[in-house]
Amino acid sequence: MKWRLTAQFLLSVLSIAIIVIFVNTTIFIGLFIYQQTTNFQTHEAANNEQFTREFEQYIQYHNGDISFDANGLQLLKEHNSWVQVLNQNGDMIGGYNVPDNALEHYSPLDLIQTYKYREIDQSTTVYIGGNNEFNYLIGIQDRSVSRVVWNFSPSSFLQLLGKFGLAIIIADLLVTALIGWFFGRALTKPLYAVIEQIQHLKNRKHTQVKTPKGLYKPVVSTLNDVSRELAAHDLERKRLEIMREEWISNVSHDMKTPLTSIRGYSELLREGNLTKSEQADYARIIEKQSLHMQDLLDDLNLTMRLRHQQLPLQLQDTNIVQLVREIVIDTLNMPQFEQANITFDSTTDTITHNIDVHFMRRAIVNFLSNALLHNPHDVEIKVRVDTDSITISDNGKGIAEEDLEHIFERYYRGTNTEHTIGTGLGTAIARDIIEAHDGTVSITSKENEGTTVSIYLATL
Repeated sequence: MKWRLTAQFLLSVLSIAIIVIFVNTTIFIGLFIYQQTTNFQTHEAANNEQFTREFEQYIQYHNGDISFDANGLQLLKEHNSWVQVLNQNGDMIGGYNVPDNALEHYSPLDLIQTYKYREIDQSTTVYIGGNNEFNYLIGIQDRSVSRVVWNFSPSSFLQLLGKFGLAIIIADLLVTALIGWFFGRALTKPLYAVIEQIQHLKNRKHTQVKTPKGLYKPVVSTLNDVSRELAAHDLERKRLEIMREEWISNVSHDMKTPLTSIRGYSELLREGNLTKSEQADYARIIEKQSLHMQDLLDDLNLTMRLRHQQLPLQLQDTNIVQLVREIVIDTLNMPQFEQANITFDSTTDTITHNIDVHFMRRAIVNFLSNALLHNPHDVEIKVRVDTDSITISDNGKGIAEEDLEHIFERYYRGTNTEHTIGTGLGTAIARDIIEAHDGTVSITSKENEGTTVSIYLATL
């Protein structure tokens, strides 16, 4: 994968280089042809040509005599130039500031040589003008202007291009390939790190990749964050698996205990050597154990339905104050809690919420029962109902900090729990019931100081 990405990038760079070379060659040939077929000259040279053509108006020709207008002479001085006038035979018939090495007679070949090449000196360019009566040469001293004569031969040009053009193309390709190779590696190396990290995530290998600088920095950084989160989730999943196995073991033990009792007392009843009083006692024990198993199965069924959000709530407007007061009274009427110290308080007599009475009762009873079962018999419990909350607080032994963060987990039993009666699902079920009503619940506690359960209900 790494070499494939590098090769693809290198191929793209080479393609661009070939296109650029082709375009540059085409432009070079076009400019060369254009230069040979047109009067390709600088702006200054064009001005000198124009000056030469217009200078005819300053030359006065009369019966073979030549004279110059004063304005013309002034222009010659400004242009740092000289003028030489010739008749139709090429003989000089007049001039101004003519160089000493200038010819007195010009043949057609001499005129061509003088016009094409700098025959006078290296700083003077000669321009030619004239009419039907006379011709004239104007020499302008200006090193910034020169006349270049090109000789073009298609065959020799193609030979030259074939001889040196191929070498240039090969050199350009080698340089481009070298640059593309290093540049490609600089881009594909972090990209390969990204792909490698994704493959690690796919294979659940939560390794950290060194974050590169540049374009791929946020990508690799995000992948590292995802890797850390997945690693944390895996650890949490393994922890929950262990807790679930422990819970299943506990549930299996809880089910075996009543089953053993039911089986044992059933065998005694089958023997028939019992009094009626013993038979009644054994029957009550069997009924009690079977009801415990039924409660266990009901809790398992309910927790699965809550997990999949399939709890069928029968919502109705209910006075929460009256409901909680009834729960407190019913709890105090139970034989095991008739001596409990429970106080009830409310900010008002009527607070209405849209709830399922059956399930909400079960959630509140669970928290209230936990406060009674997991604390000394003389614990003080305060139940308070406010407009949007229900608070159950006690001054008991509290919950250990390491247990508090797992208090709502389905498969967790706290280290402070002395009573193992129940399924271990009550707190989780109560939390899920409240959340099914769009509410929230929180528990705060300190060891040897007490625990507070706060239930917040959605307002109408």
